[in-house]
Amino acid sequence: MTDTFTDLYQRAKNKESFHSLNDIITSRNNILLAYRTIKSNKGSKTPGTDGNPIVDIEERSENELVEEIQSRLKNYCPKKVRRKLIEKDNGKMRPLGIPCILDRIIQQWF
Repeated sequence: MTDTFTDLYQRAKNKESFHSLNDIITSRNNILLAYRTIKSNKGSKTPGTDGNPIVDIEERSENELVEEIQSRLKNYCPKKVRRKLIEKDNGKMRPLGIPCILDRIIQQWF
């Protein structure tokens, strides 16, 4: 995955847009890399938002894990995000992503 991520990074530095990353995201190698990364985190023993700790996932085979994640992501469609540049304390600007659902509420603040 390192080569893939390096390529994406270089293309992003060149201001290239990406429209279809789902094949990369749902690839077996990426899912297993993400799992290993999460598992190695200091807080990985803490239950997730579903209330299940990582040991529940460890009981599954790699194939079961990959297939479940791929099936959950199969029809995933990200929501649009409104970009707004906000000023930092040091005078520089940073981007803020506002999910579409909150867009109307946030517009009042800017």
